[in-house]
Amino acid sequence: MKFIPPPPKAAVSYFQMLVSNLDYSDYLGRIAYGRITSGRIKVGDSVVHIAKDGRRDRGNITAIFSHQGLAKIEVKHASEGDIVGITGFEEAFIGETITDSEERPPLAFVDIDPPTISMGICINDSPLAGREGKLLTARQIRERLVRETRGNVGIQFADTDTAGHFEINARGEMQIAILVEQMRREGFELLVSRPEVIFHKDDAGNLLEPLESLYVDVPQENLGDILQSLAGRKTEIVSMEHLPHSVTIQGVIPTRGLIGFETDLVNTTKGHGIMSHLFKEYGEFKGEIPTRNSGVLVSMEGGLSTGYALASIQERGRLFIEPGEEIYEGMIVGENSRPDDMPVNPCKAKKLTNMRSQGDGKGIQLAPALRMSLERVLEYIGPDEYVEATPKSLRMRKKILDATVRKRSGKTVAAPV
Repeated sequence: MKFIPPPPKAAVSYFQMLVSNLDYSDYLGRIAYGRITSGRIKVGDSVVHIAKDGRRDRGNITAIFSHQGLAKIEVKHASEGDIVGITGFEEAFIGETITDSEERPPLAFVDIDPPTISMGICINDSPLAGREGKLLTARQIRERLVRETRGNVGIQFADTDTAGHFEINARGEMQIAILVEQMRREGFELLVSRPEVIFHKDDAGNLLEPLESLYVDVPQENLGDILQSLAGRKTEIVSMEHLPHSVTIQGVIPTRGLIGFETDLVNTTKGHGIMSHLFKEYGEFKGEIPTRNSGVLVSMEGGLSTGYALASIQERGRLFIEPGEEIYEGMIVGENSRPDDMPVNPCKAKKLTNMRSQGDGKGIQLAPALRMSLERVLEYIGPDEYVEATPKSLRMRKKILDATVRKRSGKTVAAPV
């Protein structure tokens, strides 16, 4: 108080507040949070909500919330400079103004970034559905998504023509991954598709895609590998600054190129790389970006996986499962070393006879199974695959489980092992 001057007084005395965040209460409805720019309010006051399209709606303040430490408390009045949440407006949105009269001008605000990533969420229809979660139906999933959009303005969701399938738009794959992780912990079971970029077309019909400003800080010895990875992702390097022990790279990268880049950065730099990105604009389509260059090992039978079967399968690639796990047809059990998909039988048991053989008593050596996080599996799956997210498990599977139907759909499959 001795050295820091107080904030300047507002030029006006009437009540004004810019909505900066949203929350939701099952009892009071939408809660609009913001800092009071000028004036005073109390519970029961009649105020006006000015929407972005210029519409003005009058309503009464039914509650005012403030904070005491980390606790949210209810107060009766608030004044200039207070950060509060007020209820009474179900249509209030970030960037809109709440003031005392219809004649007041709205406050200026910078628009929030548009969604750039789209992803499908649907009910879990796998053979193991319902064993770990309690919230399974399309109605329960839809209600949860509606509840999320009431307080999270960065996420939009829409129904599709297929029952039980929903389309989610967000600003990045991590934002959707956080939502899916929260739903898992709440007891939901659901299927999630690969994140896809939202494209637009300009007035001339040219295809536009979202571009991001990318900032990467890497050790000098990893610079070449990171630049090669960025080049493959159609990144335009803007500047490079060499520091004593690292290099800072600034570039413009398509949002498509960011999918999976964080994993490459962590693996290449052994965790020493740092990255951040910010939406820049919609720009010209940069061309095709190669994604996963390897196929997968797909189970062609259901049952319990056996060490005997996995020992022969691991010669074809990297395993995602261990012995004793429950498997179903169409489930992805490993990564193929070749670019095509391969059907395998991880449940095959060794035939027993009453004759001794040379192989009796020899142990089976299995490499540790590759376990991936939710963000990693979302990056890994292909367009014809789902992630099955349950409270205890993350499984990858084909959208079409039946191998015969999948083959008819046009996907070429190699000979079975």
